[in-house]
Amino acid sequence: VIPGFYGSNPDGTIHTFSRGGSDITGSIVARAIHADLYENWTDVSGFLVADPRIVENPEGISVITYSELRELSYMGAGVLHEDAIFPVRSANIPINIKNTNAPQDAGTLIVPTSHAPASEHVITGIAGKKGFCSVNIEKDMMNSEIGFGRKVLQAFEENGISFEHVPSGIDTMTVFVHQDEFMHKEQKVVAGIHRLANPDTIDIESDLALIAVVGRGMKSTRGTAGRIFSALAHKNINVKMIDQGSSELNIIIGVANEDFETAIQAIYDIFVITRL
Repeated sequence: VIPGFYGSNPDGTIHTFSRGGSDITGSIVARAIHADLYENWTDVSGFLVADPRIVENPEGISVITYSELRELSYMGAGVLHEDAIFPVRSANIPINIKNTNAPQDAGTLIVPTSHAPASEHVITGIAGKKGFCSVNIEKDMMNSEIGFGRKVLQAFEENGISFEHVPSGIDTMTVFVHQDEFMHKEQKVVAGIHRLANPDTIDIESDLALIAVVGRGMKSTRGTAGRIFSALAHKNINVKMIDQGSSELNIIIGVANEDFETAIQAIYDIFVITRL
């Protein structure tokens, strides 16, 4: 029997983990004893394709990879602490999320990508968060100015603000940040951008939400992005931002806060309900 939530800093002092820290404890112990499987017993039967507070009775996820879990956990899927995967991931130890109140349920198996079977759906899961704003910077010939992006991001760094996504064009660059972190430092950040990068214009749009559509099957399936945007257009949802990682594991979409729930439902319907 090992107490959860506790660890040790490099200097030997005791460190208390954040909420969900016992997940990390279990992962560390599984790695230390070279376990074949790390079972994490909780109050739900694994991960769901979408948030049940938004989508009624969403399907469960039977198998998910470490990488997919990392993307979904960061965007709000909170069944397992997002840092709990790192100790076992390097040792290729699978994690099985099980329900204490329903032990007969299969739960969700978290595995390395190489061990993952093909997903039943093209996507594995949908998750998202509200409360972002975009800082849109425009400057002619921006793409030919060496160090322009670094200068813009320096203004955020100087004010202790981390960014979420930075989509850019030839003469434009947009920085997405958490609105509650940014609003109190808005004038300082804007002044810093003007001082460091000398842009032509800066425009700020608030009350935005980010949605992550995650799935290892997207890489090998044509038309995935088209289906997403078709579903959103059908619901009259304006897409504010599109960002896709080089791994093609996820597509990030920016929408207005007021369209957040409708957008998730629309994406779920097009991939799970229609089963095309």
